[in-house]
Amino acid sequence: MPGQRLARGVARLLRSMGHAVLPEFVPARGLRVDLMSLGAKGEIWVVECKSCRADFTTDRKWDGYLNWCDRYFWAVDNGFPTDLLPPDTGLIAADAYGAEILRMAPETRLAGARRSRITRDFARAAALRLHGKADPPGLSGGEL
Repeated sequence: MPGQRLARGVARLLRSMGHAVLPEFVPARGLRVDLMSLGAKGEIWVVECKSCRADFTTDRKWDGYLNWCDRYFWAVDNGFPTDLLPPDTGLIAADAYGAEILRMAPETRLAGARRSRITRDFARAAALRLHGKADPPGLSGGEL
């Protein structure tokens, strides 16, 4: 899938910058971001990967993600028409092997209570996914 290839390249970039990255994170009911990352100083970034014009134009929820991060980015490949993207958001060029930040997203710091909740939810989701890989449901004879 093109979006998954973009996400892989972006995750590599973010990890090289010291961020922990979770794909397909749900910050709130009805929202699912392609990538959420947590930086070493607690900064929270959201990256939405768009593989084509139609993928972008049919996404009606992206502006709801702005309330759940300090910085918001689009990740696209080199052929994407970037003039479609809002200029007040970040821009990352990516492929399956890596990525580069072309435009840094403006910072809008989260309120402390929301940051605490997202950080806790991020940690919980990461731990549950790690445990699921180490001990998948069904292997031990029952669901958790």
